[in-house]
Parts: sequence; C-alpha cells; structure tokens
Amino acid sequence: MQGPAPVPTDQLQFAYPPTHTTVEDERRHRQERLAGALRIFGRLGFEDGVSGHVTARDPEFTDCAWVNPFGMPFAHVTVGDLVLVNGEGQVVQGRHHVNQAAFTVHAEVHRARPDVVAVAHCHTPYGRALSALGELLEPLTQEACAFYEDHALYDTYTGVSVDADEGRRIADALGGQKAVILRNHGLLTVGASVDAAAWWFLSMERCAQVQLAARAAGRPVLIDRRQAASTREQLGSDLVAWINYQAQWQMISRAEPDLLT
Repeated sequence: MQGPAPVPTDQLQFAYPPTHTTVEDERRHRQERLAGALRIFGRLGFEDGVSGHVTARDPEFTDCAWVNPFGMPFAHVTVGDLVLVNGEGQVVQGRHHVNQAAFTVHAEVHRARPDVVAVAHCHTPYGRALSALGELLEPLTQEACAFYEDHALYDTYTGVSVDADEGRRIADALGGQKAVILRNHGLLTVGASVDAAAWWFLSMERCAQVQLAARAAGRPVLIDRRQAASTREQLGSDLVAWINYQAQWQMISRAEPDLLT
C-alpha cells in the first residue's frame, strides 16, 4: 500500500528572524531576547561574581545599549530590570547601576561596529582557559569551523578594562569579525541580533572546551584549510546562528516566562 502524500514544503513551519513595523516593537523584542540570553547564561554558570555582560543596541537611540544591571544574578533578570546606558556609560533609563569597567568595552565595540546589535562577554571556565594559552580556536570540529578565520586574539592583558582607549584597542582587534579572544581574560562575541551574539558565545565556549579536551587526550587532527573555509561559509553566518539559537529561546521563554515582565 502506498504511504500518505508528503506535506507540501510551503505548509511546514520554519522560523526566520522577525520583522518589526515600529521601533517600539523592535525595542521590546531586543529586550526580551536580552533577558532570555542572560537567563540562559545564568543556567550554564557563565557568570562569575559581578563579571559578565550582554548588551543590545537600542533601535532608536543607536548610541545607547540595553544591559544587565550591576550585581543582579543573570537568573533573576527580567525585561523590566534592564538598564539603558549611553556611550559614556551613563544610565539614561532604569533603576540600577551598571558595571562601568565592563561597559567600557561594549560601548567601544558598539561604536566601532554599527552593524552589530549585540555584544556578549562573560568569564567562562573554558573560554578563560583557552585565553590563558593565548591561542585561537583551531578547526577541529564542524562547529569550530564557523569561527575559522573569523575571530581574533587580543594578545595583551592590562588588568580590568576601565578606560576607553583599552576598549578601542579591543574593538580594533575584533575588526569586522564575529569574536575575539581576550588573552588571560575570556571570550567576546558580537552579532546582528541578540540571538546571534548569544549563540556565538555559547558555541565558542563549547569549542574551547572541545579543543582543550582534545589536546589533553592526544594530538588533534585539524580540518584542512579549504574544508574549514567552506564549512564556515555554510555555518558561519548570523542567520545560521539565529536559527541555531531558537531552541534555546523556546526553552527559556517557556520554562521561565517571568523574564518577560
């Protein structure tokens, strides 16, 4: 007996980044995704004391960015808790302080990269371990190839980043790429959406873990340059990152809907 006819492809659901008809809708969307990303990072243990920030550029006041409040656990952040900060680190909307040292870097990256909507930086275990080696990610896996020749090393350490000059040097090291490894410090990723920046950070931390584990176990076999570059072209776009991130967003928004308040 012949089986049932396949469902027409135009009737199958497939998520794409939303479009917004008003700046208010776009702002709310970015705020929701920012609060969700912070909750996810909190679940994964990415925060370390008061270290760690994710920022999202405001769609109207493009020299300002929304950011998590200073000292508030990632797991507690809601949309209503987010703080709007200008390029000088001054709070222009919200009830909380912001980590000035951390925001300095984010502000300079946002200023240098008008194409970037979001920036993610946390002091994660594997990211810090890789950064202590002063090395880039190697093309060891399919996932790592997304970063092949599309991330940089900021090869210096000057203590806590508290001045704009340091932020500008980090932004210069990042250039037009999706991520930078801050030596002896950690990882920083960017994206054209909160979803993309968050996914790149999640993926980069996992790639760092795999690289360290592979090296500890033996002598890793690298993917050759041509294949690594080809895989990056397939998997390294912000659209692919956005698509990959949607399962994370669905999980956190359904499990913790209070983040939207």
